[in-house]
Amino acid sequence: MTEQLRNRPEGARLRAPRALRIVAPGRLHIGFLDLNGGLGRRFGSLGVSLERPTTRLFMETAERPSASGPDSDRALTALARVADAFGVDDRIRIVVEEALPAHSGLGSGTQMALAVGVGASRLDGRDLAPAEVAAALSRGARSSIGLAAFEGGGVLLDGGKPVGVKDAPPPPLLSRIRVPDAWRILLIFDRGRAGLSGPRETEAMDALPEFPETLADRLCRLVVMGALPAAATGDAHAFGLAVGEIQRRVGDHFASFQGGRFTSADVAEALSIIQAAGVPGVGQSSWGPTGFAVFGSAAQAEAMAQDLRSRFADRPNLLFDVVRGANDGAVIEEASHSGANGL
Repeated sequence: MTEQLRNRPEGARLRAPRALRIVAPGRLHIGFLDLNGGLGRRFGSLGVSLERPTTRLFMETAERPSASGPDSDRALTALARVADAFGVDDRIRIVVEEALPAHSGLGSGTQMALAVGVGASRLDGRDLAPAEVAAALSRGARSSIGLAAFEGGGVLLDGGKPVGVKDAPPPPLLSRIRVPDAWRILLIFDRGRAGLSGPRETEAMDALPEFPETLADRLCRLVVMGALPAAATGDAHAFGLAVGEIQRRVGDHFASFQGGRFTSADVAEALSIIQAAGVPGVGQSSWGPTGFAVFGSAAQAEAMAQDLRSRFADRPNLLFDVVRGANDGAVIEEASHSGANGL
């Protein structure tokens, strides 16, 4: 357990026992669309919200701030930062019941920060917007796909950030389309690898080669005239064609910093098998190592997952899971207070 002891300030108000349970979705970050910035905005992201894995927290009023469970250090840091930024009462006990795998490309840091920040504000009788929490906790520095997944799910497109503007808010959300109910996403986890994050990610972003304007043009066209119409009409194959090309082009641009088009050689091998079977929508989420493939039906996805489990049975680092897209944001519900910490 991670715990930060702090005496109750003299005169601090007593609070009635109250508890919340918060479930925040993971997301795929499919790629940046414009790292050139020649039109005055940079980045721009396409992503998809996922039904699982998730970050799930139990939060209750307490005598002092504490956190336990997976990734509890990150939860307690987020609590301290939101308390400093907004004056929210941090006397909260956090139990991390489930955490998105860290540094896997699924947005674990953003979902933890938003869940803790929004939950703490509600326990304090306030209702901070997720975007306020994201800005204060330095989430959405380049992309708002994680924020948009928390707010409402779907196939998501953001508009990037203005070039040269310090402390700009998270990018605006330009499009939110329901993930078709029939679609399934096969996730490929490599538990032996980790994607770039933190200072190493910032250093890599700063050192990337020049991004050609013609490449930005192509990627934006693939999204606006390919991926988004395909999602709106439920055409998984057309969506996959657009996503697959985005992944190849962006992956090659980042290759020198992640050891190739994909971070994990094992995930790359599995993706090549899927692609050879005629499924074009394969790729890596963010810096990886998590890979994904988009299927038009559950039966197709489950059959491929079973085949890959057999093929890679000798590689216990790999895990395959078939999930739906998420069309709802984080779920925040009242829960029963445990009665711990003297309340």
